[in-house]
Amino acid sequence: MSFDNSKPPFNPEELQKELQKLLKGKFGEDAQIIFSASPTDDAEDDMDGEGEVEVHEESAARRLVREFNYLPKQIKEYLDRYVIKQDEAKIVLSTVICDHYNYVKKCLESGEQLSEYAKQNVIMTGPTGSGKTYLIRNIAKLMGVPFVKADATKFSETGYVGSDVDDLVRELVHKADGDVELAQFGIVYLDEIDKIASDRSTGGRDVSGKGVQFGLLKLMEETDVPVRSPMDIQAQIQSMMDFQQGKKPAQKTINTKHILFIVSGAFTGIADVIQRRMGDKRVGFTAEVHEEEAEDYVRLAQSVDFVEYGFEPEFIGRLPVCVTCRDLKPEDLFKVLKYSEGSIIRQVENAMSSYGIDVYFTDEALEKIAERAHEEKTGARALVSVLERVLRHFKFELPSTDINQLVITPEVVEDPEGQLKSMLEGAKTNAHLLNREQLRRFARDFKEKHSIDIEFAADALEYLTDICTEQEREPIKYCKELFADYEYGLVLIKRNTGQEKFVFDKNVVQNPAEALNEWIRKSVEKAKSD
Repeated sequence: MSFDNSKPPFNPEELQKELQKLLKGKFGEDAQIIFSASPTDDAEDDMDGEGEVEVHEESAARRLVREFNYLPKQIKEYLDRYVIKQDEAKIVLSTVICDHYNYVKKCLESGEQLSEYAKQNVIMTGPTGSGKTYLIRNIAKLMGVPFVKADATKFSETGYVGSDVDDLVRELVHKADGDVELAQFGIVYLDEIDKIASDRSTGGRDVSGKGVQFGLLKLMEETDVPVRSPMDIQAQIQSMMDFQQGKKPAQKTINTKHILFIVSGAFTGIADVIQRRMGDKRVGFTAEVHEEEAEDYVRLAQSVDFVEYGFEPEFIGRLPVCVTCRDLKPEDLFKVLKYSEGSIIRQVENAMSSYGIDVYFTDEALEKIAERAHEEKTGARALVSVLERVLRHFKFELPSTDINQLVITPEVVEDPEGQLKSMLEGAKTNAHLLNREQLRRFARDFKEKHSIDIEFAADALEYLTDICTEQEREPIKYCKELFADYEYGLVLIKRNTGQEKFVFDKNVVQNPAEALNEWIRKSVEKAKSD
């Protein structure tokens, strides 16, 4: 028996017809396959793997990096608006970001790599819900660079168990809307990295742990990653057609030398590793690490501790910066609710306002919510769960009623169903309590608008609340009329003396004009004497 090894000449149209026939047989008459025309040699350099890209004198990506001029303190001040506590982590991350993008900026200006710089990839430790992801997400938001977040557990070394680690870099291109150059200045954040630590008590190859570590090595330093995955069938067919026609493949790659990699995890048990290394060097060390001591040990983590924990030395060597986020206490969670610009409270207020319902939270209620969230041991994430349980029936029932105001008190947190039942049975909202909370909101809005903190003393708060309740006046509108001149007067005082906080007692709210004039007079005298 003989075989004819001769091959017919490659015909792209014939291939397309055969594939079209195969698809229709499997998926129906509507299935289609369309090959894009092969790029010409002159156009190949302008392809980003997804389509054509116009060439400008300077790309938006390069301009973004060239215009980087943040100082570490400016970045920390921005993070303070969203993330409560974690000051040490904010300081380290702000410095790393400035070092990294200033280096990239110099590389673009000089047109070459600077040999004396080592990329400061970061490893973060800290319990769940302590703000690790939120910190990095807000840094990327401030910078305007693409940000990719993924869990390390979904990756495998080769992709046949999970995803290919190269997909992390390809996802940056997607986040950058196909702009490959912008993707090359992005941030990759890999969570649950502690889950891929190798178990050193067992031998053999660990595809899901050790293999992923080695797969990430090349990415964290410098390598070229194809924009299209080798598993992309369309890309394979296009490459085959180009090869058969003698054309140079138009595959675009992403270089990772300027991509910042940040990995994080809870690292349960690493405190024991650190204690064993330190031995009796710490005064009063005991055989076991207690929960309250664990955070102090983790702050002392070194590369050798992560190696002992189960990471390869080469992998940890690519992560020279270690950042620790501490557990959030009830008082921290209270501040997250009350002061963070990204607080879930703002989300609740916006959601209820869609139904014409104003929601007010008393400080005592926020403290109760924070205490309950802390009991769940999941950090700030628990705030969402606690609030959802407290408000789920209010959010379902109230939009169908005439009730347009809701005050969340400790009683509502303790017995939401009972409090809701009272409201639905006809109990009126406590006008006195509602007016008091609206006065506090007036003070909050005044601070946000003018950067001046005003506080109503107890006697002033009671006086104003009584007036608004008795006269059925809207507190915020009443205060705007009562303190109409204070916007300009307090700004003048701040300019003269630097004073940013003012306490309104009963005398001030009874005689607002006289009180303001007296304050202005004293500030002018002080400015002259200074």
